[in-house]
Amino acid sequence: MRKEIAVWDVSMLEKTIYIRLRNRVFARPNEKIYLEDITQIIAEDVLQKQLNQLLVYSISNQDRNIIIIDVMRVIAAIAKYDSSIEVQVLGPSQTIVEVVYKKKKVSVFLFVLTWFLLFFGSMLTIMNFHEDVSMQSVHQKLYKMITGQDNEKPLLFQIPYSIGLGLGMIIFFNHVFKKRLNEEPSPLEVEMFNYQQDLDQYVIMHENKESMKKLHDH
Repeated sequence: MRKEIAVWDVSMLEKTIYIRLRNRVFARPNEKIYLEDITQIIAEDVLQKQLNQLLVYSISNQDRNIIIIDVMRVIAAIAKYDSSIEVQVLGPSQTIVEVVYKKKKVSVFLFVLTWFLLFFGSMLTIMNFHEDVSMQSVHQKLYKMITGQDNEKPLLFQIPYSIGLGLGMIIFFNHVFKKRLNEEPSPLEVEMFNYQQDLDQYVIMHENKESMKKLHDH
């Protein structure tokens, strides 16, 4: 009797799989999405190889650039393949599939125009801020307090201040062009991450057909 129970337990363990859906997957138009593309699977080796090649979704021309694959679709595909498999889901319950279409080449004129707009816009913003807080007047007063002399252009303060302003922005954004100063994310990267999280949550709620159901009056 004990031997039969042990064999039954081992058989059940072999049929239990653990899956974790990936948060985001990038695919090409008309590509087929297999289970190994959107999940991490822990299972017996032979079973895992078989499940990896299980077709979950086929991207068609009717699909837009964002597709939501719900965990229920994944479980249904596994159950259709083998109904005796017990699925344990870990992590997120949806995967965002982003269809990447061929990118258009960036116009040199548009790039230069954007660069000039950002450059002069930032310059005017800093200048207007300094004008609002009377930065030149502050430098003049500091110069007089330290040296006892009046100076309309206290370069002794203005030059180090300008250099420090640029260095402060580099340290704040944690980048010198494409080179990162350290592994710590900058405040801008954190804000972009939070924005992407909110955007993903919005997409999951509004693009996931399985999460919405309309009740019609009969």
